[in-house]
Amino acid sequence: MDILIWAIIVILFVTAMVGIFIPVIPAVVLIWIGFLLYHFLLDSQQLNILFWIIMIVFTLIIVGADFLTNRYFVGKFGGSKWGQWGAILGIFIGIFVYPPFGIIFVPFIFVFVIEIAQQRSAKEASHAAIGALAGFLSGAVAKFLIQTIMIVWFFISVFVF
Repeated sequence: MDILIWAIIVILFVTAMVGIFIPVIPAVVLIWIGFLLYHFLLDSQQLNILFWIIMIVFTLIIVGADFLTNRYFVGKFGGSKWGQWGAILGIFIGIFVYPPFGIIFVPFIFVFVIEIAQQRSAKEASHAAIGALAGFLSGAVAKFLIQTIMIVWFFISVFVF
C-alpha cells in the first residue's frame, strides 16, 4: 500500500511541474495533495510545523507570481497602469479562453488593446504587450524554481530528517 501512495505522490509532483506550462492544471494544489497524502496516510509526525509554514509562504508566492510579474513587466516595458491591470485581468480570463495558450495570449492582447485605446502608438503598445509575455515567462520560471524547492524540501524532510 505504501508503494501505491508513493507512486501517487510522485505522479502528483510530476503533474504539478507540467502544470507550470499548462495553466489549467492546478500545480500547487497537486503538490499540496501529495504532502497531505503523505501526512495522513504514511506518517503524520515527519513533517514539522516549520515545513508547513514555509510551504504556505511558498504557495502564496506562487499564487502571486503570475499576477505580480505580469504587472511589473508591463510597466517596465512602458505600459500604463491600465495596461498593468489589463495584464492581470487577461490572466484571469486567459485561464478559461483557449487553455493553455490563453494565459499567454489574452494578457498580450488585452495590454495591446488598452495601450492603443490610450492613444499610444502601435510600437509603444507592442512593447507593453511584450512585457505581458515577459511577465508570463518570468512567472513560469519563478514557479518552476519555487515548486522545485517545495518538492525537494519535502523529500529532504521525509528521507533526511
